[in-house]
Amino acid sequence: MIDPHSLALLIQDAFADYHARFADITRRARRRFETMDWAGARADAVERIELYDQCVAECALRLQAALQEHAHDRVLWSAVRDGYDRLIASLIDRELYKTFYNTLTRRFFKTRGVDPAIEFVALDIEPTDAITHPVARHSYAVSEQRPTDTFARVLADYGFEIPYAHRTRCAAAIAIRLQDDLAHWGEHPVRAIELLDTVFYRERRAYLIGRVLGEHRFSPCVIALVNDARGLRAEAVLTRRADVAHLFGTSRSYFHADLPTVGDAVVFLRTLLPHKPIDEIYTVLGRAKQGKTERFRTFFHHFATHPGEQLVQAEGTPGMVMAVFTLPSYPLVFKVIRDRFAYPKEMTRKQVEDKYALVFHLDRVGRLLDTQPYRFLRFPRARFSPPLLQELLDGCSRSVSEDGDDVIIGLCYVQRRMRPLNLYLREQKFEAAREAALDYGQSIKDMARNNIFPGDMLLKNFGVSRHGRAVFYDYDELCLVTDCHFRDYPTPTCYEEEMSDGPWFYVGPKDVFPERFPQFLGLPPPLAKALKAVHGDLFDAQWWRDLQARLNAGDYPDTPPYPEALKLA
Repeated sequence: MIDPHSLALLIQDAFADYHARFADITRRARRRFETMDWAGARADAVERIELYDQCVAECALRLQAALQEHAHDRVLWSAVRDGYDRLIASLIDRELYKTFYNTLTRRFFKTRGVDPAIEFVALDIEPTDAITHPVARHSYAVSEQRPTDTFARVLADYGFEIPYAHRTRCAAAIAIRLQDDLAHWGEHPVRAIELLDTVFYRERRAYLIGRVLGEHRFSPCVIALVNDARGLRAEAVLTRRADVAHLFGTSRSYFHADLPTVGDAVVFLRTLLPHKPIDEIYTVLGRAKQGKTERFRTFFHHFATHPGEQLVQAEGTPGMVMAVFTLPSYPLVFKVIRDRFAYPKEMTRKQVEDKYALVFHLDRVGRLLDTQPYRFLRFPRARFSPPLLQELLDGCSRSVSEDGDDVIIGLCYVQRRMRPLNLYLREQKFEAAREAALDYGQSIKDMARNNIFPGDMLLKNFGVSRHGRAVFYDYDELCLVTDCHFRDYPTPTCYEEEMSDGPWFYVGPKDVFPERFPQFLGLPPPLAKALKAVHGDLFDAQWWRDLQARLNAGDYPDTPPYPEALKLA
């Protein structure tokens, strides 16, 4: 007879092993930062992303060996779940353990929707509400007479194997910036600062994250450290919630932060970013699977409490590759691959899935929207608007099916909803539209400098975030810059060539003609002129070829996650 308790222990040990291996990779970030090993840091990011599925597969094999012919015994699995629940009941991160368990049951039972008989289900609670354990942090009273001394002590407490280039100078710059920021809000002087014990690493920076306290209130405080040819130093201080929210945004790659426990850190970060959804905080801490669980939980709770609202087609130009729908009152979109792609799209369904998987592994530099794949979501049929349901059943039959009164979405990609750039530009006055158009150009440069070529640069494939930032979200033609062939557009040699409707010369599948970009972007002439004045190098094939040479040599240009104005003097 199989003992449910032994199986529960097996699963608990498997998650503990995953957690330890996750921490081992995460701890490398400090050394990567100290030695400026940015290629190693990128490799670590990919390895850590792939670790979860690897550990689930290893545990599934051990379970299969233990269960044998009882692998699909639902009564046994229900007993395992109850025993597992008792084992993890006192743990701060028990929600992460539950998600790991649910992933295993879905592998064994191919669950469509949710199976409360064998899974952990909690759509009506916020799990972090039960966490009262305070996250580890340093606290400092700030001397009004000698604030520089306080911040010199702060920097000394976060020791690295390399010295600061000018620690006192950095401390003075931090003190001045914080005093200026709080004075602007009427909170002068700075009374105290508290920072998480754990240093957060991402891309080429290390971050000290916490809050600064004034006379009556506090604000977030993020001290950004860089290590480059000029040495280790503090580069920027962020105190506005909008800037910190952008740092923790869904278009950014995940932090490497060696947190002993995650739930208490999430609770603390929510005090800094009260409007940031909990799923996004888990995700940006590298706990992408838990982020998916929390996103599912919060969406379906909202969905259940708004029973009269229907799912509808998303605003914007319909996609040739994806059908996109949304619930108007909730800021998510669901993207389903169409059965057939309209001309001139020539890729296969598998290639589209591979593109979205590629983005999951890339450094998104604040310009690629994080996208989570969900399988076998179950919705009541009555909750779909008739036009949407017809579109899905007729055009997405490989992913969408009916099961009684329900509709099952076999595979969809879920993203935060943004205003499509083409619609945004029509709605804004000229100055706001001009700023968005220029940031659109900057977004293409930011992606390019990280070896990402969007492929289809039409405005409809970009969105505008809550903070006015242009973000790319349509990945079916995305590829690496180093895989493209950037060519100068040939000059016609005769009248017939000049008047030709299409190219009179051979065009290879990877050929790109930057000179021709303006003809296809769809920008109004005044905005096109402004874009060319500021970002005209985007339309020069040589600029792209020079960038390719740098990328091929492993020289990835730095892309700071904040504007120049936030950098310290």
